[in-house]
Parts: sequence; C-alpha cells; structure tokens
Amino acid sequence: MPDLSEIKKSLPVAPLGLVVLDSAKTLGNDIDRHIGEVRKTEEYKFSGDPAITGCVKDSYLIKAKCPRFGSGEGKGVFEESIRGKDIFILLDVCNYSITYRMNGIVNHMSPDDHYQDLKRVISAASGIARRINVIMPFLYEGRQHKRSKRESLDCAFMLEELYNMGIDNFITFDAHDPRVANAIPLYGFDNYMLPDQFVNAILASEKDLIIDKDHLVVISPDEGALNRAIYFANVLGVNTGMFYKRRDYTQVVNGKNPIVAHEFLGDNLDGKDVIIIDDMISSGESMLDTAKKLKDMNAKRVYICCTFGLFTNGLAAFDKAFERCYFEKLVTTNLNFLPPDLKERPYFIEADMSSLLADIINMMNHDVSMSNVNETVEDIHEAIARYNNREFMELEEHA
Repeated sequence: MPDLSEIKKSLPVAPLGLVVLDSAKTLGNDIDRHIGEVRKTEEYKFSGDPAITGCVKDSYLIKAKCPRFGSGEGKGVFEESIRGKDIFILLDVCNYSITYRMNGIVNHMSPDDHYQDLKRVISAASGIARRINVIMPFLYEGRQHKRSKRESLDCAFMLEELYNMGIDNFITFDAHDPRVANAIPLYGFDNYMLPDQFVNAILASEKDLIIDKDHLVVISPDEGALNRAIYFANVLGVNTGMFYKRRDYTQVVNGKNPIVAHEFLGDNLDGKDVIIIDDMISSGESMLDTAKKLKDMNAKRVYICCTFGLFTNGLAAFDKAFERCYFEKLVTTNLNFLPPDLKERPYFIEADMSSLLADIINMMNHDVSMSNVNETVEDIHEAIARYNNREFMELEEHA
C-alpha cells in the first residue's frame, strides 16, 4: 500500500468514476477492487469529512458501452450520470479478442477500432464530467513515434487529438519512446517504468539468484531498449550490455527490415545469470534469437522481462526455445490482453499491475504527488540486500 500521508492533506478533485472499456474488463475489475480496499482503510477515512467519506463506495465503475450498428458504425453511451465526476477511462488497444459484427461478418477489433471507441467515450463525457483522464497502458501507435522519411506521425497526432478533445491527463506505461511527449509540451504525459514490479516478480519466483555485478547482467536486445536496460541495471546495481541488430535495408518484411545478425557489446557472460529487458514482445523473434546467443556465450540462466507480451505469432516459438533451455522464465504484465494458454506455460510469470494502477488513480484523484506510488530505489536495494542475504520474507505485491 502506498504512503497515504499526502492524501490526508487533500480532498478529492471530484467523486471518482472508473470507466472500463470492454478491452480491459478483467484488469479494470481488479483495479476497482483494490481502490475499494484502500478507501475503506482507517488511514483513508481519517477525518470523517463528508468530502472524503462520500467518496468511499463498494464500486467506482461507471456503466458505459460502445454499441455498433449493423454497418459497423458505433457510438459511445453512458448508462448513468457522470456529471461532476473525475473519470478515468481505461482501455487496452491490443485486445484482439473483442469482436463485432459488420454486415453479418465477425470482425476482431484492431488498435484503430479501440482508439475510435475511446474517442466516442470521451466525446460522450465532454462538457459533463469534471475531469477526463485516459489510462492507455500500451501506447497506441507508440512504435510510429517519429518521422524519418515520407510517413505518418500517428502517435504524436493521437496525443494532440485527445488533448484537443478535452482530456486532462494521459497515463501510459513503458512507452516505446517517451520523447513522443514532445508533441504535447504544454500537457501532462505520465509514463511509468516498472523496475520494482519486475524485481519483485523475479525474486518471488527464484530462490537462488545472486544480485550483484559478479553474478548478474542486464541485457538490451537492441539499441532502442538500451536506456531502459541501463536504468534497470542501475536500480539492481549490476552491469549492462546490448545487442546490435544488423538489418537488411534492401527489403521490408511484415512492416520492418529483417534482421541479418545480432552483435553483442558488453562484458564476458560466462557463468552469469542474464535478464533481457524490453518494452514489448511482438513476434518474439528478436528476443529468442538474443536468448539463444546468450546461451551460446555460456550464460548460466536467461530471464526475459517485458512490459507487454503481444505474441503476434503465437507461443510455439517460445515453447520450442524453452524446451531447448534458451531461457528460464518469461515475465510480463497483465496490462494488455494475454493469450489464455500462456498462463499454463511453466515458464510464465505474471507481474500484476492492478494494485499499482489503483494507487495511481487514488493519488491522481486527490491531485497529490505521484512519487509515493512506486517503491523508491532505496526500497528496492533493501529488498535485494535481504534476498542476497537469504533473509526470505514475503514480498509486497506492487502491480
């Protein structure tokens, strides 16, 4: 549970309302439960002030939907009043399991469809809600964040469009390139990194790691993830390395230039455990190739950590790589839709983010500093020190 001392000094901006689109129902229900648990504690109900006690409810979910006509057109509808509320809209643009019918044909919703539904809900709430906040864990079009030739700037345009529609805050996680926030320099863009969640998940599942420079290395699978790997390595107090992708720029396959080879830059990995860190797994081709090369370099064990597991080509390649002992565990979050059978895999570890998101919403609803949400680096170092000394204690869930 976060430090509630800041909340004690402030009143909510407005009564809280949580709007969960169909794409994020499971995560949204867990967040709602965590918010209810926090707000029913004695620390939250400290003053008896009506402005506080009136904000303590069994559920904060707002009934909303985006029905579609037979032609495929849609609309956003609220089924209860949102007047004067501080609403948080949660969606998962990667949830391909949601379907709709168009002219009798069943279609799976794409990221474009989810984004259109978000705009419909914002449009229905504009001018009525006290404040509109968007929680988009996977940044829509986050990989199309810069212009290097004659191409669109989808992610930057999306952010401009949402703020032009009247949203007040935008929250995302581990953006592919957080510099896309430069597209909206006068507005808020909260991008949360997740080092403590990955650390807790790994330490809770593995009992014989040694977290120091002599036994563990954090690896970036490419140059784009190097900053993320350096940050994670600094938090753990270990060294880092990276692979450089040599690509064939004469052709484009599945929207990208195919990888010819991976070249490693870093220290000797002989007998060391390795953590590969990245923001997402798409097909997994690059990540698994990196894991194989690390084992070829005599790495002891390989752990894969990514914020978003998309698995666009399925799990067969990961199953085969695990059978060949290319990696030990795969840690990913529940911030996006995961294939149902992934949870049955022996190598899978889920880092639950619902508690963290509930803390973010609580703090933002009170307009207080968000610095109390995540564990501090000092807290992580203390947990690692206890782990290295084998003073086993139950790790707190920070999702």
